[in-house]
Amino acid sequence: MHSAHSAVPTWDPRQYLRHSGHRTRPFLDLLARIPQLPTQGAPARIADLGCGPGNVTVLLADRWTDAHITGFDLSAEMLEHAEKDWAGTTLGGGWLDFRRADAAHWTPDEPYDLIVSNAALQWVPNHPESFAAWIAGLRPGGTLAFQVPGNFTSPSHALLGELCDTPEWRGRLGDQGRRFVHVLDTGDYLARLADLDCETDVWETTYCQLLQGEDPVLDWVKGTALRPVLTALGEDREAVDAFLAAYRDLLREAYPPGRYGTVFPFRRIFAVARKRL
Repeated sequence: MHSAHSAVPTWDPRQYLRHSGHRTRPFLDLLARIPQLPTQGAPARIADLGCGPGNVTVLLADRWTDAHITGFDLSAEMLEHAEKDWAGTTLGGGWLDFRRADAAHWTPDEPYDLIVSNAALQWVPNHPESFAAWIAGLRPGGTLAFQVPGNFTSPSHALLGELCDTPEWRGRLGDQGRRFVHVLDTGDYLARLADLDCETDVWETTYCQLLQGEDPVLDWVKGTALRPVLTALGEDREAVDAFLAAYRDLLREAYPPGRYGTVFPFRRIFAVARKRL
């Protein structure tokens, strides 16, 4: 039994995928920096932690066509979507499957060539404490690679936290607007991974995204940062509408639409750590 303050967010795969182009680009940039995997003459074994609806998991299959790739996620809604769209044999003869697992407690139960995570670890408190176990589960020469949002001080997220903390909402929402702030600075990630005797590459990129439509930043965060809030408010439609209206007005002021759309800067943090041979 979970209280409202600790409930696992309910995810909406269709809402998340409404901005799949912008959400996929950082993963493609991460993918481009992953070095050759250690498997020689045998299919690679790959884990995707926090695979969501599987739309980036399948990109792993495009690069490593004969690999056995497993997507892990805690959300039944996301896994159902991933299973329906992507599970089975890939065009290159590899195999794609999905399993329920909590990244906060997952450890490799077999040797992996690559453990990757795309925009998921920000939801996992203390995820750096798992780096040692994950890297121990890699074959020599294997890689741990992830990217996480680094925009938690941006107006979209700061305003959400402040709204949740107003007298009107504090009792009901508590820390729901700040539940995802579990991201280290780039230097901290580099130090932790280098200390585990990995060849480590850590960098950050700010994507200046041009979003279209009415209230596009609100539409964006409905798929991610707003999920704990919407989960906590549940079926109370009046409360949901009131909260979204207040948040929408704040976002309109912070992100005014321009002639060609609404500019939404988004910082991302990347890390690629290769286990030494």
